[in-house]
Amino acid sequence: MYDLAVFWDWIAFSVRWLHVITAMAWIGASFYFIALDLMLKPNDALPEGAYGEEWEVHGGGFYHTVKYLVAPARMPEHLTWHKWQSYSTWLSGAALLMIIYWAGGELYLLDPTKADLALWQGILISAGSLAIGWLLYDAMCKSKLADTPTVLMLLLFVMLVIMSWGYNQVFTGRAALLHLGAFTATIMTANVFFQIMPNQRIVVEDLKAGRVPDAKYGKIAKVRSTHNNYLTLPVVFLMLSNHYPLSFGTEYAWIIASLIFLTGVTIRHYFNTMHRTGTGPHWTWAVTVLLMILIAWLSSVKPSETWEDAEARELTPYEERFVSAEGFEAAYDAVLGNCSMCHAREPVWGNMQWAPKGVHLETPGDVARNARAIYLQAGVSHAMPPPNAVQMDEDARRAIVAWVRAVR
Repeated sequence: MYDLAVFWDWIAFSVRWLHVITAMAWIGASFYFIALDLMLKPNDALPEGAYGEEWEVHGGGFYHTVKYLVAPARMPEHLTWHKWQSYSTWLSGAALLMIIYWAGGELYLLDPTKADLALWQGILISAGSLAIGWLLYDAMCKSKLADTPTVLMLLLFVMLVIMSWGYNQVFTGRAALLHLGAFTATIMTANVFFQIMPNQRIVVEDLKAGRVPDAKYGKIAKVRSTHNNYLTLPVVFLMLSNHYPLSFGTEYAWIIASLIFLTGVTIRHYFNTMHRTGTGPHWTWAVTVLLMILIAWLSSVKPSETWEDAEARELTPYEERFVSAEGFEAAYDAVLGNCSMCHAREPVWGNMQWAPKGVHLETPGDVARNARAIYLQAGVSHAMPPPNAVQMDEDARRAIVAWVRAVR
C-alpha cells in the first residue's frame, strides 16, 4: 500500500512542476499584454482602425506592435491565440488539487475541530464552491453592474472576503487559503474560456464573412482581462501560502488572505499607471507596506488549539487505523524523540516560534494524521529531520517504515 506512496508523491511533484511552468507562461503573457496595451502610442500614419503602436527591442531585434481596437480590415493569414497558457495552468492546478487535497483529504483538507465532515462532503464543497463562485461572478459581470466597473470590483472583493471566511470555517488553514486561490484562478480561467475567447471568435468570424465586427465584444473581453490582471498577484501568494504557516496557521488567516487581495490592487495599480504614463503613484507602495505590516501582526497570533486540546480530541477513524496498527508505539517514540522539538505547538528547538509548515507531531492523533508525510520524509528518505538538528538513527527510521507498512 505505502510502497505506492513514493510513486504517488512523484506524480504530485511532476504535476506541481507542470503547474508552475504553465503559470509562469500565463502570468508572463498576461502582464506583457497589459503593459503593452498601456504603452501604446497614437500615430497618424497607422492603418485605418488601428488604435496605437509600440516599438520594443529584445534579443537583438526590434519589434513593432500595432493594436486594433476592434479588428483589422482583413483577416491576417497567421493568428496566434493566447489561451492554452490559461487552460493548462488551470487543468494542472485542478489535477494537483485532486492529488493533494482530495486523495489526501484526511490530512490536508478536513479539520475535525472546525467541521465534522466526511471526506466526500469536503470534496463536494471543494468542487462545488469553485463552480458556484464562477456562476455568481459571471452573473454580476453580465448585469448592469458592468456599467460601473469600480462598483463591480468592490463587489468582487466582498465576494472573495466571504469565501475566505467560509473556507476557513470548514477546511484546514492551508486548504482554506489554497481553495481561495483556486476559487480566484477558476474565475480567471473561466473568463478566458467563456468570455474572452468566444468574443474573439465572433470577431474573427465577422472578418471572414466580410462583416464589420461589433466593438462591444472587445469591451467585454477588456473588462474580464482587467479583473484577471488585478487578481494575478494574490493568486500567486495563495498558491505559495501552504509553505508558510504564518499565513494560514492563525484564526485570522481569512483576514490575511483578504488583505492580500488589496495588496494586489495597490501593486498592479502602480505598474499599470507607470506603463500608461511613464511614472507610477508612489503612495501605493506605502499602502502596500502598511498592509503587509498588518498581515505580519495578524500572523503572530498563535493557533487557538493547545496541546491539551489536541490530546483531549477524539481520534478520527482515519487516525484510529494508524494508532491501532502494529508498531505504532515504536514509531511514536521515534517521532517524539526526533521530530517533536520542532513540530510542536510551542517549539523548543533554537529560536523557532512556529512548527515548520504548521505540522504538529506531539500527540498520537498528530502522528497518525501525518503518517504518510512522516513515512516519506523520515522513513524512506532522510529529508527529515535536518542533519544539523538531529542525527536520527536507522532503527528509528525502520520503525516508522514498519509501522506505516503494517497499516491495512
